[in-house]
Amino acid sequence: MQFSQLTQCIDGEGAAAWDLHEVAVQAAAGGEDVIVLSVGDPDFSTPENITAAAIAALQQGDTHYQLVTGRPEVRQLIAERFQTPNTGALDADNVMLFAGAQNALFAASLCLLNAGDQVLALDPMYVTYEATIRASGAELVAVPQSADSGFRFDARAARAAITPNTKAILITNPNNPTGVMMSESEIDDLCALALDHDLWVISDEVYGELVFEGQHISIAQRPQMFERTVTLNSLSKTYAMTGWRVGWAIAPGALIAHFSNLGLCMLYGLPGFTQAAAHAALDQSAAASAAIRTAFKQRRDLVFNALSGNPLTPILKPQAGMFIMMDVRALGMDGLEFANALYAATGVAVLDAGAFGKTAYGWVRISYTADDSLLTEACARINGFIAQRQEHVA
Repeated sequence: MQFSQLTQCIDGEGAAAWDLHEVAVQAAAGGEDVIVLSVGDPDFSTPENITAAAIAALQQGDTHYQLVTGRPEVRQLIAERFQTPNTGALDADNVMLFAGAQNALFAASLCLLNAGDQVLALDPMYVTYEATIRASGAELVAVPQSADSGFRFDARAARAAITPNTKAILITNPNNPTGVMMSESEIDDLCALALDHDLWVISDEVYGELVFEGQHISIAQRPQMFERTVTLNSLSKTYAMTGWRVGWAIAPGALIAHFSNLGLCMLYGLPGFTQAAAHAALDQSAAASAAIRTAFKQRRDLVFNALSGNPLTPILKPQAGMFIMMDVRALGMDGLEFANALYAATGVAVLDAGAFGKTAYGWVRISYTADDSLLTEACARINGFIAQRQEHVA
C-alpha cells in the first residue's frame, strides 16, 4: 500500500529533539525524580472565570454546531482590540477562529500558497513551520538570524533570499525559541521588503502578550500592511489555555472568506462552550493575563540569574515568552548531545534548539514553565552538570 506525496511533505526534521521530552514526561508520570523544562505549556491553571464560563455553557446545552468562522461576538472583540488607524475599520468579518494558531497557520499555507512558491522564514523558527508550508507544495527558505547578533532580524539576508518565486515572509514575533522581539526599526525593514516585492506576511504573534521589556508591534498595524498580512494568535500562552485549542487569524475580508470555505472541509467550527470561554478570556480576564505575564517575568529573571555565571555557556535573556536559550558549543557538545547527557546525569529535560533551525545548532532551549522551587533545583542541577563538563573540557 502507498501513501500520498503529502505525507512526505509534512514529515519535517527535528523529531529526535522531542524524543527526550516524551521520555521525560513518561518518567515524571511514573513518579521519577525528573524536571521537565522542554515544552512551552504553562503550568498555571486556566483562570477560574474562564473555566466557569465554559461549564455554564455546557450546562445550558451549548453543544451544537457553530458558525464555521466562529461566533460574531468573539470575533468582534478580537477585531476591536486589534484595530488602529493604520488597519482601518475592522469587524468580525476580518477574523476567523481556529483550533489554535497552528491550525490557522495551516489554513494560511493552503489559502495563500501554490506549488513552486517560496516562503522566507526567519531561522530559528518554530518546529512545525517547514512541514506546514510544504503541505501546500510551497518551499520554505530559511533566512539565518545569526547567533552572534543575538538572533536579531537580518534584513540584508532576507532581501538577498528573495527570488521571483518568493510569495511570503513567515515570522514569529516574539520568537520561539529565542524570545527575541523585533524592534521598531526591524519591523520597518521587514515591511519595506514586503512592500517592495509585493509579498504576503504571515505573522505568528502568540507570545505578543508575554512581553517583559519593550513594546510589541504587530506588522499588520503598520502603514499599508494590513491588506498583505495574516496575523495569527491564540489564547494558549496568554491565559494558560493550551488544551482548549482556541486561536484565530486576522486578515483582509477576502482571505477570511477563503478560510471559511476551507473550514467547511476541515474543521467545521469550534465548540460553542470553548467559544464561551474565549469570550470570557478576552472580555473579562485582563488581570489574570497580567498576573501570568508577571509570574513568567519573575521566573525568567530567576533562571537567568541562576545560569548566567557560566562563561562557557552564555545564555540569551529573552524579551518575551517562556524560554531561555543557552549556548553549549564550548562544552564540546551539540544541543542534542547536551540535552541527552544532562537528562541522563540529572533528570532535567531541556530541548535541543537545533530542532528550530541550523542557526540554533549548539544551543538548548530551557523552559521556565515550572514553579520557583523546581526551577531553582533544576538550575542547580544544570550548573553542577556544566561544572563537571568544564573539568572534562579542560
